[in-house]
Amino acid sequence: MFDRRNYLLDNVALGMRGKSLLSIHDLSREEVWKIFEVSSKLKEETKTGITHHLLCGKTLAMIFMKPSTRTRVSFEVGMWQLGGYPLFLSSQELQLKRGETPSDTAQVLSRYVNGIMIRTFDQQDVEDLANYGTIPVINGLTDLLHPCQVLADYFTVYEKRGKTKGLKMVYVGDGNNMAHSLMYGGAKVGMHVTIACPPELQPLPEIVEAAREDGKAEGVQIEVTHDPYAAVKGADVIYTDVWASMGQEAETERKTRILKPYQLNEDLVKAAENKDVMVMHCLPAHRGDEITDGVMDGPHSVVFDEAENRLHVQKAILALLMQDKSE
Repeated sequence: MFDRRNYLLDNVALGMRGKSLLSIHDLSREEVWKIFEVSSKLKEETKTGITHHLLCGKTLAMIFMKPSTRTRVSFEVGMWQLGGYPLFLSSQELQLKRGETPSDTAQVLSRYVNGIMIRTFDQQDVEDLANYGTIPVINGLTDLLHPCQVLADYFTVYEKRGKTKGLKMVYVGDGNNMAHSLMYGGAKVGMHVTIACPPELQPLPEIVEAAREDGKAEGVQIEVTHDPYAAVKGADVIYTDVWASMGQEAETERKTRILKPYQLNEDLVKAAENKDVMVMHCLPAHRGDEITDGVMDGPHSVVFDEAENRLHVQKAILALLMQDKSE
């Protein structure tokens, strides 16, 4: 049987008990590396058949205002593997946003379950649940941020390269929630981050500045540029995302026109001038738009390793935040 003392009883882990994860910006560097440490151990031991019922008897409410494949499956399977119960709640099964305030929802759920994961549009929904509830709240995605995905991304880089400090991450595409969280994440793990995007689709300047401030201690450079081919030169990782995110379908035609020069294709990979450059995508991918089949399925792609790591990293987050305070 799994011995939790080896994983969850040091000072950093104990300090994470009962906290919420709303943004990587809110995490300390020590907390990010603790998540990676626990992710690595859980992944390794799960693959050897060791069970980790760290959350036996615990229930996670999973609120989905946006549909999902990876977020739902990874959190649901992860909670089950930890010995707990994942409770799926769609927008049609809740009164949230249909008359009941986030405050009331948070207070009620705090008396029923041990944690909340929410995938929604508005970052304020996540903030309100955390502010009014008394249990950990995990941001599964908002239009502003995608912290769990990016923690899995940087864990994958660390797993593949054995380090993150001093490496260069280049994100090519819309300056969206992924761009925001990649900047926050790079600042915490010591990776330089360049966002290559059209002038019309730049990341929020306040997030760029906050990430730069976060990265000062590690000497991290956070840059925004508009030339994808110049940006990827010397890159260790090239990252992309769909051109029109869920809920932005009305903008698909406009964004497709603007973002065509930012397609992650074979020529862009070659422009990195790095035979070991890795290609990442948070999925789902619209093959032939933001990424070509040849790159997605090519030798530089770690897309599906990255997707698998959502499971292991989120298990670590759940275990760290939802462990019993009495232990």
